[in-house]
Amino acid sequence: MSEFSVKFRGVRGSFPVAKKEFYNYGGNTSCVEVNAGGHLIILDAGTGIVDVGDDLMEKSISTSVKPEERKPIMATVLLSHIHHDHILGLTFFKPLHLKSTKVMVFGPEQVNTTLADSLSEIIFGKTFPLDLDEISCRLEIQGICDGQAILIKKDKKPELVNSADVMPEEDDILITFYKSYVHPQDGVMIYKITYKNKSLVYATDKECYFGGDRKFIKFAKNCDLLIHDAQYTTEDYLNPCSPKQGYGHSTFDMAIEVMKQAKAKKLAFFHFDPSYDDARLARIKEYYTSSNKNVYLPNEGLEISIL
Repeated sequence: MSEFSVKFRGVRGSFPVAKKEFYNYGGNTSCVEVNAGGHLIILDAGTGIVDVGDDLMEKSISTSVKPEERKPIMATVLLSHIHHDHILGLTFFKPLHLKSTKVMVFGPEQVNTTLADSLSEIIFGKTFPLDLDEISCRLEIQGICDGQAILIKKDKKPELVNSADVMPEEDDILITFYKSYVHPQDGVMIYKITYKNKSLVYATDKECYFGGDRKFIKFAKNCDLLIHDAQYTTEDYLNPCSPKQGYGHSTFDMAIEVMKQAKAKKLAFFHFDPSYDDARLARIKEYYTSSNKNVYLPNEGLEISIL
């Protein structure tokens, strides 16, 4: 793979599924592994992050027989929001439990509390054997908000900067973002990762408007890869008996329309409804991708090079 690439680790939404009819595309919830210039960025911490951690542990162990001499694991985790399907795997991310690991977690600033306190309440303590402050690794959790950006310089820890003032150099990784409020209850963070003049936009749990979302289309303009929520078919979205409008999720057609208007070079559908089995997703894939090689309906493990 190139020095700017993505690997899909969990492509489901809402909740994980483990039936045999779902094996081809996978049943893990939202997680995308991004490697940019040797830096590991993990988009969301659904159950797919468990496999990321297992692979990282295996690589670390292979670097030395002696634990104290092994190459430490370093990662940046970007949370779109803190609904369960996007954070469920974080406590089971094994590198968190190594003292040598360094992990920084960024996610939307919370109302009347901190992101760390929200995560502590939801997935540690009462629902996990360890409290957040008992985690072994060097873990930093920071809430982020509009007007900021994350700058990652080679061999440096990520830092929050003012998005209006930042001037990235050639080898820097720049992560910009804004909060969209189309997803209940508290909105969702949309991310753009830029490295060496190439860009990846991650927009899960993003319901679009018919005709397009002007702010988002401007944000995603000319990106090299757009990962876009596509939980429903249009038929399901508009089903008169059980409509999905207002649930905070898009359709495959909405994602295609955004790709066209934003002039994104590649599109990967994401966050598939947990009721869509392999057979149904295969039909959807045939319909949308057979005539467009730049549109993907990813299964777990699919890798796409950006650079």
